[in-house]
Amino acid sequence: MKFNILVVNPKDKVTQIAVYQNYKLLYINNRYHTSDELAGFESIYEQLELRKQIVLKELQNNEFDLSEVKVVISRGGLVKPVSSGVYTVNEALKYDLKNSPIGTDIINLGGLLADAVAAEIPGSKAMIADPAVVDEMEDVARITGAPGIERKSIFHALNQKAIAKLFAESQNMKYEDLNLIVAHMGNGTTIGAHRKGRVIDVNQGFEGDGPFSMIRSGSLPLGDIVKMCLVDKKHPDEIFCLLTHCGGIRAHLGTTDLSAIEFRIKSGEEKAKKIMDAMAYQVSKVIGEMYVVLKGEVDAILLTGELAHSERVIEFILEHVKKLAKVVVYPGDNEIQAMAANALRVVQGEMIVNEYKQ
Repeated sequence: MKFNILVVNPKDKVTQIAVYQNYKLLYINNRYHTSDELAGFESIYEQLELRKQIVLKELQNNEFDLSEVKVVISRGGLVKPVSSGVYTVNEALKYDLKNSPIGTDIINLGGLLADAVAAEIPGSKAMIADPAVVDEMEDVARITGAPGIERKSIFHALNQKAIAKLFAESQNMKYEDLNLIVAHMGNGTTIGAHRKGRVIDVNQGFEGDGPFSMIRSGSLPLGDIVKMCLVDKKHPDEIFCLLTHCGGIRAHLGTTDLSAIEFRIKSGEEKAKKIMDAMAYQVSKVIGEMYVVLKGEVDAILLTGELAHSERVIEFILEHVKKLAKVVVYPGDNEIQAMAANALRVVQGEMIVNEYKQ
C-alpha cells in the first residue's frame, strides 16, 4: 500500500504508529512496551534504536510501500521556546532534544525517532509540529513576585491548537476569530486562554503549576516544598519526580487506570471519589482564571484529553463552569490526527516548514 505520511508518537510505555494517505487513515497501532522490555535502558534516549526498529518492522509486516513517504512526523520536545507551527528536524533541534534546556521527558524522543526513521526512507523528511514549548504568552503573564523567575509557556500545544481549530471548523469560523479556553486533562493538565489564534496565558503543567493531574502534583504550597528540601533533606530528583511524574492521582490512589478508579468510586470508595473530585475542582478553578484573562469574552470552553472520557469528571467541571460559556467535550488526546493534519498541510503546500535555531 502506498502512503505519504507516517506518524510516530513515543510515550512512556507505548509507541504509536499511524499511516496516512492524505486525509485517509490507512493504519494505526499502539505497540506497547513491557516494563521488562524497557528495564535495561538507563535513559529514554537509549530506547531510540529499539523504537525505530519496531516502527520499521511494523511497516514491513504490513507491506507498506515506503517509496512514497514524504513526511515522518512526531511530537516536539522540551526545547527552546518557539512559535506555533511545523519544524524540520535539523541538527540544532536534535542537539536540544538530547540536551534539553528544560528537562527530560519521553516527548524529547519524538523528533529523534522521526529523524531516525526518516533516515531509513530515501526522500522523506522528519518534522515535529507544535511542540510543548510553543510560546505566545503576553509579557504580563510571565512576571512573578520573585525577580529572576518567570512563568514559562510549556503546555499541550499540539492537542490544544488542534482541538481549537476543530471547534472553529465546526462553527464555520476561523480559529483566529475566536476566544477559547482549552483544557487538556491527562497525565498532565494544561489550560490555555486562546485569544484570536494565540495562547496568551497557560499554566505550566510540566513542573508544578495549575491543577494536579494523573501523575503531576500541580501547584503546591511553597513553604512545604522548601521544608521538604531544607528540613526533610529530600533529594532533588525526588522533588522533581513529585512535580513531574510521581504525584497526582498516582500518588494518592496508586494507579492511573481511569476505569479502575471509577469502578472503585462506584463500589463506594470515598477516598477515590474525594481525590477525583478535588482534581476536577482544581481544573474548574483554572478555567475560571483563564475566563478572567480573556476578560469574560469567551466563545467556548473545550475539554479534551484522556480524562475527558470520564463522565464524572466532565459533570463535575460542568457544574462549576457552564454559566461562563458553552462547553464542548473532545475526549482523547487527538495527537495522531493533529500531527497528520500538520504534515498534510506541508505536503500540499499550505504551510511552510520552520527552521529551528539554537
